[in-house]
Amino acid sequence: MNHVKVRLRPMVSGINLPTVLKTTFLPGDSIESIMIATQVGEIFYIRNGTIGTFLDIRQRILKLGGSGGGYDERGLIGLAFHPGFYYNGLFYLHYSLAGTQGPVAFSESFKPNPCDPRTLNLKWTDRETKYDHIDTVEEWILQSNGQPQRRRTLLNIRRPFLNHNGVNSLNFSPETGKLVLTTGDGGSAYDPFNLSQDWMEIAGKIIEIDVGMNSFIDHPPVVTRFNELPESIQNMLTVTAKGVRNITGISYQRHYNYYMKYVGNVGQDLVESIFSFVQYTPIPVTQLIQASMAGSVTGQKGFINFGWRGWEGDLPTSVIRDCPANPDWSEKNISYFNETLETSVLRLPPLTSYYHEDPRPDKFGGTALTGVQAYNGNDIPDLSGSVVFTDLARSHSNPVRGVLAYTRVTSDCKPNDYNVIETDYHFGSSAAYYVSLGANQNQTRLFLGVYGSIKVAEPNQGTVFEIVPL
Repeated sequence: MNHVKVRLRPMVSGINLPTVLKTTFLPGDSIESIMIATQVGEIFYIRNGTIGTFLDIRQRILKLGGSGGGYDERGLIGLAFHPGFYYNGLFYLHYSLAGTQGPVAFSESFKPNPCDPRTLNLKWTDRETKYDHIDTVEEWILQSNGQPQRRRTLLNIRRPFLNHNGVNSLNFSPETGKLVLTTGDGGSAYDPFNLSQDWMEIAGKIIEIDVGMNSFIDHPPVVTRFNELPESIQNMLTVTAKGVRNITGISYQRHYNYYMKYVGNVGQDLVESIFSFVQYTPIPVTQLIQASMAGSVTGQKGFINFGWRGWEGDLPTSVIRDCPANPDWSEKNISYFNETLETSVLRLPPLTSYYHEDPRPDKFGGTALTGVQAYNGNDIPDLSGSVVFTDLARSHSNPVRGVLAYTRVTSDCKPNDYNVIETDYHFGSSAAYYVSLGANQNQTRLFLGVYGSIKVAEPNQGTVFEIVPL
């Protein structure tokens, strides 16, 4: 892979934290508009260099930044436009509902102890009272008068903790035409309730929703498990993958007569991972429920499993302990040995991984994966046909700087290395967290969201750049 340098061209600045960057053609338009969703609930458009407000749902979003000194992973985290949006005006939102703040599943920090079975077999009990918040997935319509209006609620999901709700969590599959939802494992650390591997749990999955089914329920129930859903909603859903920790969206790249899928799974303590796959066998939720009721093991052939919580990317999930004799060393013990073995041959190995500590001079120590996008443009030839990804902040960087990098799918589909992409922009003494990555519809343009703080409660520190040739 070649050494790549790019330029960051500012498009808009002084906005709240940008979580979703994508494009669409507004009804009646011949110009592609860039759409920016912020975590606090605004959706802006950029058209002919002019920025305007498409939708403002800040009053629908629960108050953010109330804990952890302003850090938060809730809010408006998903936006997708129907493939027929130009004609039907339909679009979809995923956000954390105002007025749904709960007391959290448990408040103490969690770390598994491989010697204590109690920490390996926790159950999420009293779910209706012990939870953090409720996320909703809604269908909206842009009316003929140009005003968006909420049309129906597809899902209401109760979440145990504030984090791992998904990022850029809604996208439409060009293969199936269905809405794809990535949910995250529910949060805390180490997936304490092992929701990601449980077939019945909504958390920790990639789900396809057939929005073409006219299932209108005035007030869908708030649920955590598939079998709690009304049958009309169950019929809309298929499950594509499990073993998800926290996914930063899904990107589709056309190769002749098939699509390569790219998924980024945020790591725990050691490694961040990008996965790729072509073939998969989605399982209808109704089939999962029937198998669960019958007590039978569901066949997994062709089903995607990312391996969490037994695996953190290409490594067994481990708890870390400092070595007292040398502060530069650490001891790593496998957290869930039995689960690591059980999922070892079932899991999909990553396309590429990068590590939180990496001494190699041409690599970097990462913090958290924040975006994955296929690039098919010709303006940056060395990136054409590759998959680009972003990390929140290079470890130990001062001032804080995010990272751009890329990798490729090889002809033998084996795991591949990655290269760092150099940028020319000088942020001065300000922090620059790389919080989101987006692309236009035909993946010939890339957009980068940068924030000056890790705290969503510190407003108006966001800038959206276009990644262009140097």
